[in-house]
Amino acid sequence: MPRAVYVLALGIFAMVTSEFVVAGLMPQMADGLDATIPEIGYLITAFAVAMAFGGPFLTVALLKLPQKRALMVLFGIFLGGNVLAALAPDYWTMLVARVVTGVASQAFFGVGISMATRLTRPEIRGRAVAVALNGLMLGTLLGLPLATVVGEHLGWRAAFWAITLLTVLAAAATFVGVPRVERAQDESGSLREELGAFKSPRLWLTLTTSTFVIGATFAAFSYLNPILTEITGFATGTVPLLLVAYGAATLIGNTVVGRLADRHTLPVLVTGLLLNFAFLVGFALLADLPVGAVVMMLGIGLVGVTMNPAMVTRVQRVGNTGALVNSVHSSFITGGIIIATSIGGPAIDAYGLRAPLWIGAGLAVLGLLSLVPDLRRRAAQAPAPADAPSPAPAREPVEVG
Repeated sequence: MPRAVYVLALGIFAMVTSEFVVAGLMPQMADGLDATIPEIGYLITAFAVAMAFGGPFLTVALLKLPQKRALMVLFGIFLGGNVLAALAPDYWTMLVARVVTGVASQAFFGVGISMATRLTRPEIRGRAVAVALNGLMLGTLLGLPLATVVGEHLGWRAAFWAITLLTVLAAAATFVGVPRVERAQDESGSLREELGAFKSPRLWLTLTTSTFVIGATFAAFSYLNPILTEITGFATGTVPLLLVAYGAATLIGNTVVGRLADRHTLPVLVTGLLLNFAFLVGFALLADLPVGAVVMMLGIGLVGVTMNPAMVTRVQRVGNTGALVNSVHSSFITGGIIIATSIGGPAIDAYGLRAPLWIGAGLAVLGLLSLVPDLRRRAAQAPAPADAPSPAPAREPVEVG
């Protein structure tokens, strides 16, 4: 595996840590910005919406640049957004900062994943995506807890300065450790050619599968804290340890899926969605039992967001490995998070804290249904069994005269 892929993972780690930091510092930021907790929550929503809708447009604006140069531009934009967040005198400045970092983060995912695949041989691209996306898993496992600890002890602004420093280090490592892709590969497609991939209905269905996969997972993940404390009965201080265990499960699952994604893309997705459905239903039924709840939570960690390498491999095969396809795919993934959280909140008000788990199970079913056309296509293309009777040979025409 090229060293550059690991360097790209560091950049993704910085982006994901910035994305999650607000969730761990809501009370402190509310006090510092003279805002309410719900208003601080909107900063998370703003980041996600900026990712989903702004990232692809920024990617288009950078298409003519060599990909390494595009990454450095995105580091600069992201760095500026984090500095603005660290210095924000009021809530509205912070809101602008979150939008800027959200747009840059999404575009970075698109360009970074595209570059990771172009730096590796086709037969190991799934593994390369998994390595790059370890930055995402480590952001959950380490980035959020570390940023929260820094914010609690040194103030929430210090957490954003720490992310700024991490961004500078990631940018320096990228500048030194990531090669410039050859021009023939780097600039192989025009905007028209990039957009041409989206004429395929199959690509849109493939992107929708990713929305359902991630939506099912985040329907549970977004509300783990209140479910584990108010239903299962864990102490508040225990939840961070459980979230670290969840993050470790995602790291393991991502590594396993990365090994299987190239050769067994569709079976991995089917198996992952079936297991995720089972774990979500099990969590909903066993949420009041500590052992059962933890087992089901870890199961969701193993087979939820860890489907990313298989999802990326599938999308790239149906579309292409270009930055725009990868960026739009990231938007569909973020759309799953938006859907899960926007439905989950009202469902909790109406039906209680178990409701998001049932919603997640429903989204997993929709994900399975979206795979049916590819499963049928796969079955139709399967070779006949070796012991199947051969068709009778056609009778040779008899020449007359």
